[in-house]
Amino acid sequence: MENLRIAVAQYDIGFFEHWSGYADKLEQWVNDAAGQGAQLLVFPEYGSMELASLFGEVIYSDLSKQLDAMQAIYPDWQALHLALAKRFDLLILGASYPVQQEDGSYLNRATLFGPDGVIGSQDKLVMTRFENEQWLISAGDKIRVFDTKFGKIAINICYDSEFPLIARQQVEAGADLILVPSCTDTQAGFHRVRLGCQARALENQCFVVQSPTFGVAAWSEAVDINTGRASVYTPVDYGFPDNGILVEGNTDQPGWVYADLDLREIARIRQEGQVFNYRDWPRQYDLKVE
Repeated sequence: MENLRIAVAQYDIGFFEHWSGYADKLEQWVNDAAGQGAQLLVFPEYGSMELASLFGEVIYSDLSKQLDAMQAIYPDWQALHLALAKRFDLLILGASYPVQQEDGSYLNRATLFGPDGVIGSQDKLVMTRFENEQWLISAGDKIRVFDTKFGKIAINICYDSEFPLIARQQVEAGADLILVPSCTDTQAGFHRVRLGCQARALENQCFVVQSPTFGVAAWSEAVDINTGRASVYTPVDYGFPDNGILVEGNTDQPGWVYADLDLREIARIRQEGQVFNYRDWPRQYDLKVE
């Protein structure tokens, strides 16, 4: 296990007339983070939806048509992330992407890329009302944990972070770091995810990272308004911030937020902390309502 410098995106939704415009944007983001020594880059939920702009107004103004059109460039999107991860020798959690399945349904999928290829993907497991009722994105059914040179890493996509048993299984499987790509259009939505992230960090005594989409994209039917602050959350105990927020972005502009994480601190605080939230979790199961 190594110390880890992480770059968390507060990512603006762009508009492109050509693929090269998107490729240049992503390369610049990755280059900037690599220049600051980042080893793991985290992009948000549905940041990929800016690619719908490539297909014209008839497509990007229709929730169903944009999903179908984006499948044609999914291989190119993957190849670009793989090339950048290899070129800069780092890990990239790509912005989540709606990926069509054999039965025609779509899953909201976040993929972790490394210098040697795809490390793995996590599908969103609990869908919001918008995804269920308007966009018709389906739920995944597998909880995953990924082995990296920095240790085990897990992913909770946005709303998933609000359901504690998902993260708990990942932490029990060895994850000390949970990445939470998010996309919220209101302050209430942002704070729901933030509170979920902080609760997961507290109860599991682990690091949780939130990367949101940012700004206004009035042209987009899917991601028109984006609210949030890139943040890194910690246990609330000796050696960590009193409010459990290690670092956070501002509300004025997109960009990277950086943090240096010593993942060995997770084992320390679980053994030496003021409280033992991680250890005491099973105690709940013995308690019954009378």
